[in-house]
Amino acid sequence: MTTTQPPRDHGRSALGRGVSTLIPQSAALSPADRAAAALATIRTVPVHVGVLEAAVLLLKELGRTTEDETTRSIADTTAALLRAAAEQQPAEGTSPSASGRR
Repeated sequence: MTTTQPPRDHGRSALGRGVSTLIPQSAALSPADRAAAALATIRTVPVHVGVLEAAVLLLKELGRTTEDETTRSIADTTAALLRAAAEQQPAEGTSPSASGRR
């Protein structure tokens, strides 16, 4: 009995192949199905507030300069969500490791 290795995708990096494994890319899956798969992989990690502030500034600039109304709306909504996240204070005694999520 002979076994064959599946063909390697030499056109993509190991990270790209890993993301494709975690988030199905099949055309048969709807965008909602792909989003649900991406959400299933979310884990809590510490993020420096400065990173969130920088992302908010970049998104606000995108919203200000784009001519596409959909892009503007998404950028503004995402900036508002990131701003709210940056303003939240962690509950006392909680951290990613304390809550059991990573």
